[in-house]
Amino acid sequence: MNNRRISISTINIVLLVTLPLLLILLWQLRSLIVVLMISIVLAATLAPIVNSTQKLGVPRFLAVLLVYAGLIATLTGFGLIVGPTVVQQIEILIGKFPSYVEALRSLLSDFILRFGMSETGAPDIINQMLDVQGLTAWAIRSSQQLVVRSYSLTRGIIGGVLSALLALLLSAYMLSGSKQLLADIINLFPEPWNERLTIQIEPVSSRMGGYIQGRILVSGILGVVITLSLRFLGLSELALGLGVIAGFTNLIPFFGPVLGAIPALIVSVSQGGITFLWVLLLFVIVQNLETYVLDPLLVGNSVKVPPLYQLLAVLGGAQVLGIIGALIVPPWVAGIGLLLENLYIKPKLVAEGQYDLNAEH
Repeated sequence: MNNRRISISTINIVLLVTLPLLLILLWQLRSLIVVLMISIVLAATLAPIVNSTQKLGVPRFLAVLLVYAGLIATLTGFGLIVGPTVVQQIEILIGKFPSYVEALRSLLSDFILRFGMSETGAPDIINQMLDVQGLTAWAIRSSQQLVVRSYSLTRGIIGGVLSALLALLLSAYMLSGSKQLLADIINLFPEPWNERLTIQIEPVSSRMGGYIQGRILVSGILGVVITLSLRFLGLSELALGLGVIAGFTNLIPFFGPVLGAIPALIVSVSQGGITFLWVLLLFVIVQNLETYVLDPLLVGNSVKVPPLYQLLAVLGGAQVLGIIGALIVPPWVAGIGLLLENLYIKPKLVAEGQYDLNAEH
């Protein structure tokens, strides 16, 4: 009995010493861990394309090279064709931002005078809210907080470029030798967990990749729709830049569409109140189109991530990792949620007689 107590005490001491050291090690390797997280998400996203290419008789290693070459060529071509115009329009937007804010202030002041609200203190509140210097400082400060969290992980611009290249190389290696790599990792687990985890590889990869595929597709569709609609509504000078901003921010669930709408709404004020209302109506329609049509069709039904989990994943990811976290943490939550569902919740319900596995088939 005494020996057992000594043994347990020794194990506890080892755990108490090892756990803090492990946490310190993980903290020191946080940049590498983030790169690995990005690599896994990227590999899961491109896996269906690689598998489809391999089914055509192309060796898997060559299929991976072709897919990555096509991806890089597509992004490069898009950047060369659209990039200069987008950069130019965003520069115009930044340069005219003070005049847009002043136009918004005038519009709200006229609205207050028209409805007899000048004695309520509303004009002073509007002047405080639409102070150009204050808004600019707030926008810069908020952007810096998000970017710095991502920037600090990569340790500078050169580190960011190297991290991106490393993520591409790691994801390519995962795709080319994924079966052997996963088999080696799963064999570290004892039976029967190794068999259970083997069964979960494909559905977890499909859910993580499906989430990113769906978000990219939805964002691309909405970016094109918003660009064409803004051009039709008379904002052709900045339509492409505003559409790209809206499409990119839409990659972030919940908050992205709102952030993407703000620049277009501010610009529309300079065109008059009617244009502002049309642009506002446009984004309301686009938001409802995404929420009730595109997301359920392209994202929700394939990955089955509850909205609350998405919201918490975006908030937690942005708080810890900045913009990178808001993009990569939700698919990880989707994958972990599926593991939890298949390895714990369903077996527990089956054992309690509240779930029938045959009902799935």
